Amino acid sequence: MKPADEMARRAVSREDDECFMREALAEARAAAEVGEVPIGAVVVHEGTIIARAHNRRELDEDPSAHAEFLAMMQAARTLGRWRLSGCTVYVTLEPCLMCSGLMVNARIDRCVYGAADPKGGALGTLYDVSADPRLNHAFPVASGILEDECAAELRSFFRRLRGADREEGVESPHDVSSLEALEDALGGDCGKTPTPAPMKASSAFGRPPMRSHRPAAPARKGGMRGPLNVVLAIDSFKGCATSSQVEMWLAEGMRRAGDDVRVAEIPVADGGEGTVEALRRSLGGEVRSVSVPAPVAGHADASYLLFDDAQGRSAVVEMAQAAGIGLSPRSHEAACAATTRGVGELIADAVSRGAETVYVGLGGSATVDGGVGMLQALGARVLDASGGQVVHGLCGVRDIDAIDLAPARAALAGVRLVALSDVKSPLVGPRGAVRMFGPQKGLGVGLSEAERDKVLAACDGWMAAYGARLTAARDALDGSAEQVGRPGARPKSLLGVPGSGAAGGLGAALLALGAELVPGIEAVLGMAGFDDAVRAADLVVTGEGAVDAQTAQGKVPVGVARRAKRLRPDVPVIAVCGSREDELEAVYAAGVDAVLPVGAAPQPLDEALDPDCARRNLRMAGETVCRLATMT
Repeated sequence: MKPADEMARRAVSREDDECFMREALAEARAAAEVGEVPIGAVVVHEGTIIARAHNRRELDEDPSAHAEFLAMMQAARTLGRWRLSGCTVYVTLEPCLMCSGLMVNARIDRCVYGAADPKGGALGTLYDVSADPRLNHAFPVASGILEDECAAELRSFFRRLRGADREEGVESPHDVSSLEALEDALGGDCGKTPTPAPMKASSAFGRPPMRSHRPAAPARKGGMRGPLNVVLAIDSFKGCATSSQVEMWLAEGMRRAGDDVRVAEIPVADGGEGTVEALRRSLGGEVRSVSVPAPVAGHADASYLLFDDAQGRSAVVEMAQAAGIGLSPRSHEAACAATTRGVGELIADAVSRGAETVYVGLGGSATVDGGVGMLQALGARVLDASGGQVVHGLCGVRDIDAIDLAPARAALAGVRLVALSDVKSPLVGPRGAVRMFGPQKGLGVGLSEAERDKVLAACDGWMAAYGARLTAARDALDGSAEQVGRPGARPKSLLGVPGSGAAGGLGAALLALGAELVPGIEAVLGMAGFDDAVRAADLVVTGEGAVDAQTAQGKVPVGVARRAKRLRPDVPVIAVCGSREDELEAVYAAGVDAVLPVGAAPQPLDEALDPDCARRNLRMAGETVCRLATMT
């Protein structure tokens, strides 16, 4: 195995890209040695080369035998799956339409190429398949890596080919005229993005010249040349548009600003509504629909994502689909009765289908049951004083006398649970599940202020007693096969753990089962390939419907900004939004450089939330952001 094949699995730097591109160059030279056009490619997965190939069109008499095409086919066989998520393709010449299309269909994470191809390049020169909003996958592209070396191989091949062709009696298998046309187009600046020449009308079909009605992008700040690489990672605009829609409309406007703009759209969420859809668009997989108990009454059709990757089979469960606030009338009675049982049934279904890791998004809940319903659905015994299972909801929390977690732990044997949360609230207290979030779900609605405060205090007391019993139930498993963590290396009590109060206490119940509790936006960005996209970016655009004080508490825009700045401290981060507060110092301190409301004119809220109006506003905002980014 070659040295680059064993590179440590770490963040990809410019040096890493050059190292892998040298391996692709070695393949290009191997192609030249057998008389093929010198184009080589390698596919890298988790820092290791898993496939390598070079151009073989003449040898195989196969029009699809391009270097990167063959390398991707080999990579799929190596991984045992058609989906090449987690893979970066390195190729010495910009891919054509065929190979770029395969990259979209294979769901690659990233492409890195050396020399641009002005006669057939489909990743930015003639077309940009990597960022076409009409396609179902986008990926970041890094160009110009060892471009001079890659171009030199092609020029050397062209010279040798012309010399051989001039020798009498020597017949070249190549279409020399087309290769010379490519060399002429590349000229001495092979690998540099050319200035497009006006296209001539086709004599065969009499088509008129094709002309862009978009202006060329202005020179970038500091005289920098090349395409403007923009990464979009924007949360949904609640009640208006999904994350994917917001990004698609903003990208439309950006492309109106100039032809030389590359946009990587990464749908995101923070564990709340839209998490399953965002990750489906990034990872693919199967979305399963299951009928589960609704939080208050009846049943709900809830969906979760099941996908396979290098780590095995994983599932993404969005608790908002099974026990979300949209499924509740938000009355006091509903808040007292709402259960997370449907969430537990989704988890159980995923495990029954082989999921080895289950991500549980905790945002958007209608419940304040401490996760009791979820525990019961997984087999836990949550008993009242008579020895029977407690009733659903907060009323059941009041009646808990004993908890046995062993059956639920056994049901989850070998399964890794990861809770995705956008809040750091503890289980109890002024910022806890009951007092801070209960009223939003209907708790105390219709009562006087004094009555409501009395109810909230009583319910918080029930939750504190439940948290103590839940901690004791976890500790009772010590020494058994179902033990959760190690004493001294786990929270002594679940009551005050940041995030334990998420989703009405569901966070605490998941922690009791051994779950990891992580910021939702961090996990989603990690799975969606955000890091690779940012390393090649000139600008990051994030946002949400309303940017306010809550944004700084772990919401999507701040999560995106913090991660982007860790990777690239120099990259600008702009947040777009429907509305914003006056004072946003905490948001700026977290890494957001500017906040831009998208409204083009004063308008009523219902009009602003209309999808057609939102699209117009976002397109105009996208164009503005792009033009600002390219100002000198």
